[in-house]
Amino acid sequence: MKGKVKWFDDAKGYGFVITDEGKEYFVHWKSIVTASDKGRKFLVKEEDVEFDLIETDKGTQAINIVRLNP
Repeated sequence: MKGKVKWFDDAKGYGFVITDEGKEYFVHWKSIVTASDKGRKFLVKEEDVEFDLIETDKGTQAINIVRLNP
């Protein structure tokens, strides 16, 4: 699934992504994919991302988030 970062708080490590259809999904820094395990995991507002969804006890969340134009 593709979308954009609505916002991401780097200090707190979470934020939201939004699809072209306007659906919002929670994202945690642990779900961001980087080229190296030691790479800093963060997102930038309005950047394009690709992600999968998972159902949790707190609702649907975005996982496996890949920054398309880092």
